[in-house]
Amino acid sequence: MTRTELAETVHQDVETRIREGVKAVIEQILEEEMTSHIGAARRERSPLRRDERNGHYERDLITPVGKVEQLRVPRARQGEFLTEVFDRYQRMTGNVEEAILEMYLQGVSTRKVAAITDALSGVRVGKDAVSRIAARLDDELKEWRARPLTLTYAYLYMDAVYLKVNWSGSVTDLALLVAIGVNEQGFREVLAVEAAGAERKEAYRNLLKGLIDRGLRGVQLVISDDHESIKQAVKIELPGTSWQRCTVHFMRNVMSGVPASEMAEVGADLKQIFKVSRSSSAKTMADEFVERYQKKYIKAIEVFNRGIEDALSYMRFPSSHHNFIRTTNGLERLFREVKRRTRVVGVFPGEKSAVSLSTTVMLRATEDWALRKYMDMEPLKALNSNPQL
Repeated sequence: MTRTELAETVHQDVETRIREGVKAVIEQILEEEMTSHIGAARRERSPLRRDERNGHYERDLITPVGKVEQLRVPRARQGEFLTEVFDRYQRMTGNVEEAILEMYLQGVSTRKVAAITDALSGVRVGKDAVSRIAARLDDELKEWRARPLTLTYAYLYMDAVYLKVNWSGSVTDLALLVAIGVNEQGFREVLAVEAAGAERKEAYRNLLKGLIDRGLRGVQLVISDDHESIKQAVKIELPGTSWQRCTVHFMRNVMSGVPASEMAEVGADLKQIFKVSRSSSAKTMADEFVERYQKKYIKAIEVFNRGIEDALSYMRFPSSHHNFIRTTNGLERLFREVKRRTRVVGVFPGEKSAVSLSTTVMLRATEDWALRKYMDMEPLKALNSNPQL
């Protein structure tokens, strides 16, 4: 063995020993953090116990001395165990490409991306790697947007989230249209994420056209806020489909005509209308609401009368589905996640980066939807086969 080969062998052996030491230390810190999180040591009986251990999962970590493999990270049975250990390192497995993509899509130069990853972890990601990752993302998103829809989707949620984008040297709002469907098996899916473009009046119609071309069928109810463009798009592209006005937005619109001092009382009466399961009961309560407040809050009652029929469209569907189909809350939560994850961007350098990063965030935020059934579709199937139910 030459002197150079010997030196290299010694160097590798030292790095291996360091990685093993780092692994042992990190795993010990994780166990101590878990003890603090739970309030008790392993198998300790304590009145201060707040949770229980629930095994471990494994993950890798890139450090300046190389990859530390199969770190055992403890799990808690209830809630989320938040560790501070990994904040001291830049993760370079699993989510590394997401971190690189976020920097890339935000307009950070490939040279700066390399410098940042080098400074954080000792691993330098060059511009060729960044370009390959970005190209792969584009290919994946292109394939996702064109994928055929082979199932039926009885319920379709539609809305838009607005992002700041640099357009020809000035900052403008970009409307990102999103459609979520509940398929025949009861699972939710993000079906489309598209920029509105210049023709905003036709944007939702174009969105539906694209979905129909990909195989969208079986839609019985579209849930959205009171957007005229959505209503017109549904009427033209999905004839015969019912439209549900989001009850949360509807109540806000009604309450805008009520003095702050009276909101608690009026709001409580308004909410009761949407808590009953029978259409006849809801309509009776709606009539009573009008009778009670029409002389005091003229503007509020005008808004109420114009929208209450559309706000009660969900009543024609199974009562077990009512909580899921009367609002766009699921979309709102998804939009909040997009805003949270893209807040660091501020203003996107262009439309493409805004669409790509937001779509990626949405798809990763909804990965667990494929594992958790949103609703049981059997009641709807029974109702469709026997409308008298």
